[in-house]
Amino acid sequence: MKVLVPVKRVVDYNVKVRVKSDGTGVDIANVKMSMNPFDEIAVEEATRLKEKGAVTEVIAVSCGVTQCQETLRTAMAIGADRAILVDTTEELQPLAVAKLLKALVDKEQPQLVILGKQAIDDDCNQTGQMLAALLGWPQATFASKVEVADGKVTVSREVDGGSETLSLTLPAIITTDLRLNEPRYVTLPNIMKAKKKQMDTYKPEELGVDVTPRIKTLKVSEPPKRSAGVKVADVAALVDKLKNEAKVI
Repeated sequence: MKVLVPVKRVVDYNVKVRVKSDGTGVDIANVKMSMNPFDEIAVEEATRLKEKGAVTEVIAVSCGVTQCQETLRTAMAIGADRAILVDTTEELQPLAVAKLLKALVDKEQPQLVILGKQAIDDDCNQTGQMLAALLGWPQATFASKVEVADGKVTVSREVDGGSETLSLTLPAIITTDLRLNEPRYVTLPNIMKAKKKQMDTYKPEELGVDVTPRIKTLKVSEPPKRSAGVKVADVAALVDKLKNEAKVI
């Protein structure tokens, strides 16, 4: 069984994000970039399924600029067998990424697509669901446990009232949550091996996909700074401030 794992190159989660002075977006010049943490969990889960013998091949995919090759090399160091880069300098929005992934699914014919539930840069949480809709495949989002057997995949996921278990017939789409696993530490030997693994490159036009943005960002701004707390003498003063200043009661 073949598994496709999309990975995204994002600003590292340890970096304090700064907005450009003109408000057109986030400043990523000279900023450390890394794999989206949820996608890292997806690569780890696909690798574990391969180690269990449920999967025969893991293919990592990334859509974006040429530097995404570094992210793909990391995915291959974790355990992906080969990689595909869709090289473009266009701003890629969730629907465009979903269409690119659909074209690659049609090309590679995987039985399972595992991807992070959302990216930590835009927090859209849309690509997996859109891909499932385009393909007409069953989907299980926010997976906290995945088991594959007998042409089916069983997924446990957390919901507001507790947890639920879904049984999907392959082929299927799964998006990963934080509790699914803890990605392994990438060792130097595996990093060296990843350099020798196959990486194919396509352009969106070769896949027959128009990635022109449909949504325009008008302005990006930092959240307002929180004002300092105020000490009150007694409960009556607290109620007065909540009622007359904060106007929350």
